[in-house]
Amino acid sequence: MSSDRNLIIRSSIILALAFIASFAEAQKRPRLVVGIVIDQMRWDYLERFKNRWHTLGAFNRLMQGGFSCNSTYINYLPSYTASGHASIFTGTFPAIHGITGNSWWDNTLQGYSYCTGDDSVKTVGSSTDLGHMSPVNLLTTTIADQLKIATSFKNKSIGIALKDRGGILAAGHSADAAYWYDSEEGKWITSTYYMDELPSWVTNFRTTEKVDSLYKLDWHLLYKEESYLLSSMPNLRPAAQPFGTPSRRFPVNLKRYAGENYGILPAIPQGNTLTTEFAKAAILGEKLGADTITDMLAISYSSTDYIGHAFGPVSKELEDAFLRLDIELGQFFDFLDKQIGKDEWLVFITSDHGVAPVPTVAKNVKLPAGNIEDKLLNNGLNEALKQSFGIDQFSKGINNLQVILNIDLIKKVKKVSISDVSEAAIAWLEKQPGILRAVRLEDLGWASLPDAMEDQIKNGYYPVRSGHIQLIYKSGFIEGSMSGGTTHGTGYNYDTRIPLLWYGAKINPGSIYRKTFITDIAPTLSAILGIQEPSGSIGEVITELIDK
Repeated sequence: MSSDRNLIIRSSIILALAFIASFAEAQKRPRLVVGIVIDQMRWDYLERFKNRWHTLGAFNRLMQGGFSCNSTYINYLPSYTASGHASIFTGTFPAIHGITGNSWWDNTLQGYSYCTGDDSVKTVGSSTDLGHMSPVNLLTTTIADQLKIATSFKNKSIGIALKDRGGILAAGHSADAAYWYDSEEGKWITSTYYMDELPSWVTNFRTTEKVDSLYKLDWHLLYKEESYLLSSMPNLRPAAQPFGTPSRRFPVNLKRYAGENYGILPAIPQGNTLTTEFAKAAILGEKLGADTITDMLAISYSSTDYIGHAFGPVSKELEDAFLRLDIELGQFFDFLDKQIGKDEWLVFITSDHGVAPVPTVAKNVKLPAGNIEDKLLNNGLNEALKQSFGIDQFSKGINNLQVILNIDLIKKVKKVSISDVSEAAIAWLEKQPGILRAVRLEDLGWASLPDAMEDQIKNGYYPVRSGHIQLIYKSGFIEGSMSGGTTHGTGYNYDTRIPLLWYGAKINPGSIYRKTFITDIAPTLSAILGIQEPSGSIGEVITELIDK
């Protein structure tokens, strides 16, 4: 009897230990989480270049062995870089995290503020002022912050991007570091928010020498020029090239910039190459993923945005940049397999926004399109208001697709109310070419807009950092001059439909076409890691991709 009882006890202990072991294995987190944001990548590029992706590249690997969310959208306005990065990593939108654009009119300070600007900190790594940056304006925590809390601050989290906002807003408040590119001196820099001096692995990276060596490679197309059929259709190339980008004839001579101009790097594919090499150096230098405590690395690839703005979504330059990035990311994933271990790391790839067709190109094939120059529109608005009320400069300017009224001036004018000026402004604005609607932001709910459009405006509205009248452009119209190139920012799907790919530890292979949102990324990653979602998160968990 006693022996049977002991056998039962031993069996129960073995079963309990087995259950605990299996539970621990189920709760095991990957050693490293890598969040990759490809600046200005539209979802349709995945399909458009499907037959062009390299067999050993990243996108084939992720689409075949990972999980693809094929209907992921941005659910707020405006669709800009800073707002996108903040929304990806906080799981919420500008109305809550406060990053209403790359810059905004601050109604408290009565002046413009830059999204990551912080004059209380100094540059570390160069002699310029480009390091006066921090996440001080971000109002909620990020997934990286929550992972810090979950590991009792024993892990490491780092953000890397050529753009300061791409690295800083992704890394969050408690990051060990965020690094960005000083385009004046050609160096990776940070700020005193994070540290007082650069670690040795950063100083040993010798950035300027690497940039010069990348320039000496010039810009050759990866494949024969005649193979770029998807970017060679007649009348589908911009009429001009903006902001001093290199010549459009291949190969592009970049050697002339070596030692002379470090600002051109972000506008060529080599900017992505430098970002990848620096990310590898960070993994080795900081020993990311070297133990069982989950580290996080956020990488934003900025060069695709500069190239897309300059040459548009249907261009050899844009296609070549993505084909090159595909191969480089595939090699980076091989590096992670070797350095961290297969099934020990997890990655997601998404974007902060898409991009509109180049208006001058779209017009050539009879598509609706046009340009709206903010300064000219504002001058016309002020002239119209002056004729109505006898007072000039009732509008301070137009920013983030919003009119900023001079509230203090309006209040000083007798027998003129803010409502009077707003109504007169809206009546004039809605008569202008390219303007679909103009809505006073305080009147949301009474504007008779489609629900989805109204939600986008509400989700992007943080009163202290917003204007007073929201402009809704007609489809195909962009802010900017007629000189060529394109931009983003609207609520139309060419600006708001983005890729979302997952791969690695704890991810079920597959795909879905149900609608998901940029704000679902952080809560989904929180569920995978078994941690609390960021403080302002409003997104939902994408349950289909989680390994059961």
